[in-house]
Order: sequence, then structure tokens, then C-alpha cells
Amino acid sequence: MSPDEGPCEADGDPSPDERRVPDPVGSGDSEPESAESDGESSTRVDGDDSSSHIDGDEPSTRVNSDESSTHLERDDEVADRRRALFGVLGFTVVALALRLVALGGRIFHWDEGRVGYWILRYHETGVHTYRPIVHGPFLPIVNDWLFVLLPVTDFTARLPVALVGGLFPLAAWLFRERLRDAELVALAAVLALNPLVVYYSRFMRNDVLVAAFSVVALGFVVRGFDTGRLRYAFPATAALALAFTTKANALLYVLCFLGAGALLADHRLLGARARGESGRSVFTRWRASLGARLAAHGSTPRASLVRVASTAVGAVALFLAITVFFYAPRPDLWQAFANPAQLPDVLNAGTVGAAEKLTETWGGGGHQDHPYLPYLSDLGETLVYGAPALLAFGLLGIVADRYGLYGDGPREPVTFATYWAIASLFGYPIATDIQAPWAAVHVVVPLAVPAAVGIAFVVDSARDALETGDAVSVGLAALILLSAVGGVAGANAAYFNSADEADKQVLQWAQPENALKPTMEVVGEVAAANDEGADVLFVGTRAPGSDETLFYVRDESSLATAPPGGPAWHDRLPLPWYLERADANVTSSSPDADLGETLSDPPPVVIAKDHDRDAVSRELSGYAAFEHKFRLWGDNVVVFVEREELQRVAPEYAPDGPSNPDT
Repeated sequence: MSPDEGPCEADGDPSPDERRVPDPVGSGDSEPESAESDGESSTRVDGDDSSSHIDGDEPSTRVNSDESSTHLERDDEVADRRRALFGVLGFTVVALALRLVALGGRIFHWDEGRVGYWILRYHETGVHTYRPIVHGPFLPIVNDWLFVLLPVTDFTARLPVALVGGLFPLAAWLFRERLRDAELVALAAVLALNPLVVYYSRFMRNDVLVAAFSVVALGFVVRGFDTGRLRYAFPATAALALAFTTKANALLYVLCFLGAGALLADHRLLGARARGESGRSVFTRWRASLGARLAAHGSTPRASLVRVASTAVGAVALFLAITVFFYAPRPDLWQAFANPAQLPDVLNAGTVGAAEKLTETWGGGGHQDHPYLPYLSDLGETLVYGAPALLAFGLLGIVADRYGLYGDGPREPVTFATYWAIASLFGYPIATDIQAPWAAVHVVVPLAVPAAVGIAFVVDSARDALETGDAVSVGLAALILLSAVGGVAGANAAYFNSADEADKQVLQWAQPENALKPTMEVVGEVAAANDEGADVLFVGTRAPGSDETLFYVRDESSLATAPPGGPAWHDRLPLPWYLERADANVTSSSPDADLGETLSDPPPVVIAKDHDRDAVSRELSGYAAFEHKFRLWGDNVVVFVEREELQRVAPEYAPDGPSNPDT
């Protein structure tokens, strides 16, 4: 029997009689729907029974009428489902456009610069080792291959995240047996248009990646339950493995899934107790239901269990293969193919070794040693500014579903997502190591499900009001929807490639201003044209009123492979990404060095902090100065470029050029 075979005849849409929100595997809390209702069959035709005659109709006429009505209902549902699919696909196209247009327009953030620099070094040297502090190896491995195919640019570096984020709305379709058609489209719309998801899909970080892969894994698991198909175990496993290659908080997603599932099981037990059933009888039915499912994948129970076990083994092997491929150190992985004796060490490094590194870095609690309430407040502020419509529709959806305002009462998919969102809201302020708006993505994603219910509730209410001629309700619903659309559009427009302090609730502090990017492009051209000595000098310094060293690296050669030497390379970010792309020869001076001696024979580019601008200017002759905000607030950088070189490679930025901001 083929692995794709199972208890269902088709993997497509179920019949209209089957299209409902099905019970998860092993629910056992409801009896199967009987063909008999109140002792009579809804389609029974007994030739001598007068009950089969209504208004003188013959039984065959009534049966034909029922069949015709059933076919019409089926056609309507198929058409509705087709429209829902087109809606999901349409919002996916919109999502891709929002993420790909001008993707390279914003200058790299500090964190993008850090990851990007080490990707470039890996691309150059072929040496890569998993370092938990910069999260999973997905981006370095994928972008290394991508840089072979495409030019190394900000656009290319962000492309994997943008593509995954743009395709994220398709995940809604995996839940098509659990959500209504309108809710499917609304869920796709939320994932496509939410400003926080859009902004961080245009950002070379792992948060959108781990969210998307985790949700897809969950969706394939649900799809497997809904269809009884074992084959869905493999895409579910692949998606989950990819989630773990992006960021360690994939583990938090799994814990949220398990916790929400446990709470749903508790709901069922309490419901059974309320009906007067014992917990033992419920567990007995669950075991029987689970046994029936396990036995339904073969011609005999034994054959079925063999197929289930084979699928489980295959899924585990697939998970390990993906994990080892990404986490194994390079070039050790490739060398192991030529020398199989190295394979055990490579396998260990890609599994146990990686887990040990992760535990040492993030499991000790040092990164979570911070006050809770400020982090919770910061997360809440980001949600209010970056997802106000989602919050409103999410609360509406929770209330409408839970209290029967929309449908027959609480549905498990909505309740599951609600518990998941609550756990994320109150859990991430503990788990995260800095106050960063991207953590809000992990609250937005689960809250998207009840928000989709809330949107569908408003749309369906408007449709019902339109049919009954209730102009007031129609107008109110239209006002709500138009306000939400306008708010989302306005927020996306405001945050689009933003590097403005005014958007600090959604942007992270270490974002330089965009005007620095063309300056760094000029620096790259100057460095490429310089054939002698250093191209760029960072003036080492100390922060005013502090002993903290800035810009200085004691041994610049230590930057060839990770981790970097100290003491202050990280303060240069994201500039090393742009300088490495230009193959610039970079050096730095000690904060204790004599500035006059340091600048007696300067390279064509000198970079300093703004508090050293006057001192550096006095020592330099024939240089143009470009000052920029290096963070959203509180930190400026000054880039000095030799005028002669500037005139040669970028005359529009020369002192007499129209674009020169400062000299």
C-alpha cells in the first residue's frame, strides 16, 4: 500500500455534508451523526407509508427534489471555496509586492549588519560555525548560496525573509477544514497586511521566518488530522526543522502548541464531567479513537501500524537531516563526504554540539536577567502602534466566537490561537534579551486567527444587514472596515523603509538614518579606487562621561572569522557590512593614541563619533564631512572623505556639488 493511502478517498475538499469544523483526533466527546432523526430517516421512502407523501407528491419526486437541492448546495459551497482560494492567492500576491518593492531602500539595521558581515566572511572563506548569539544558521547558509546567484546587495540579503513573509498568507489554506471561507480570506489578509509583519518581513532577521515555518508545521499537522493522510507528516516535519534552523524560540512555538492543546483537552474533560460522564470513560473513548485512526492506514491493523511507524521513522530522519545540514560546521560537512571517518564528529556537532551551545548561551538565564514590566509595557506599546486593527478585531473575534455571537459557541481553533497569543504576550518579555519591537511578531501571528474571525463576523453581519435592509448596521460595518483598511494602509506607508525616530514604537533603536546609505556607497567607491594602504580609519574613542571604548579593534585581522576580537567592533555596525562588500582595507586607532599622530597620514576615509568631530576636523585638511544619525537617537557618526577622491568618484557629493550635506 502506498504511503499516501489512507482512510480518505481524496485529499481535496470534502463533500458538503462533511464540510464542518471536525473534531481533532481522538475527541470522543460527540456521537457520530446518525442517519436517523427522532426515529425517522430524513431520506427514507417506504412505498406504503403515508409519511413519505407530502402534499400528494410521490416519493420519487421528493427524492429527486432533495437530490437536486443537495447538488445546488454542493455547487454553492464549491463556488464559495473557490472564491476563498482566489482570495487567499490574491492577498499572497499583495503580500509579495509589499515585501519586494524597494526592499533594499532602507539602510541595514545594526543587527542586519552583524549577521550580514559574517555571511560575507563565510562566503569568502567557506568557514562557518553555529553561534547561538546570532541565532540559527538558516540565513548564513541560504544567503551564501544566494550570493552565488545574485549580486550582494541589501535587497538580496533580505530576499529570503521577504519571500517567506510574502508567501506566509498561503498558510491560511491549510486550515480550510477548521475555519469558514470568509475567515480563511481574512486570515490571509491579516498575514499579508499587518504593518509589523510587513516591516519585519523586509528585515534580515529570523522572527518572521520562525513564525511562518512554525505555523506551516502546525497547519500540516492539522491537515493530516483532517484528512487522515500520513504523508502530511513530512512537510510538517520539514517546516518544523526549518523553524529550528532559524531561531531558538521555535521551541517556544512548540511549547505554546502543546500548552494550548493541553488546555483544549482539559476543556473537553470538563465538558464531559458537566454531562455527567466520568473521566475514565472519556479517556477510554480517546484511546479507542486513537487506535481506530492508527489502524486505518493499512489492509490490516498490523500493516497499518507498520506504515505509521515507518512514517514516524522517516519524519525523524528528515528532521535530523535538515538539522544536521544547517547546523554542521563548514567546511567540515563537505570534508566528511570525502572522508567518512569525520562523519560522526560532524553529526555530533550538528546535533548534540549545537544543542549544548544553545543551552550554554540562552539557557543560563543571563540574557533574561532584566525587569519584567518594562519589557511587557514596551511589547504592548509596539502592538498598539503597529497592530491596532489586529488588536481590535482579535478581541472582537474572541468575544464573538466564545459567547456564540458568531456561530454556535467556542470553536477549538479560535480558543487554541487565543491561548497561544496570551502565552506569547506574557511570555516573550521574559524570553527576549532586549526591548525589541520584532518580538511583537510572535504575538501578532497567533492573534491573527481570532482577528480573522472578528473581520469575518463584521463582513457577514454587514451582508445580513444588507439583505434585511438595515442601513444603519450596513453603514456601521462599512465604517469599521474602511477605518481598519485606512489605518493599516497608513501604518504601512509610514513604516515603509522608515528609519525615523518618530516611528520608534515599531523600529528598534539601533537603526541608522537612511541618508547614511548613499554616503557608505561613496565610501565603497573611494575604497575600491584606493590602491595603497588603508582605505578606512575608525577613530577609536570613549563615550563622553564613560570608560566605554568605541570603534577600536585591537587586532583587525581577528575580524576574518567569528567571533570578532575586541574591544569595540560591534559599535561600528552596520558599517562593516558595507565596507566588507566593498573589500575595504579597514584599520582603527586606540582611544589613547595621539590624534595628531594618528591623522598625520590619514587614509581617504576617516570615520569618527560626532563628539570627536571638531578634534578630527582640526587634524584633517582637504576632507568633506558627512554627519548622520547612527541610531534612532543619541548617537551620531561623522564620515570624512578626502575631497580629491570624492571629486573623482562621486562629484555630486563634492564640496561644490548639489548633494553635499556638509563640509
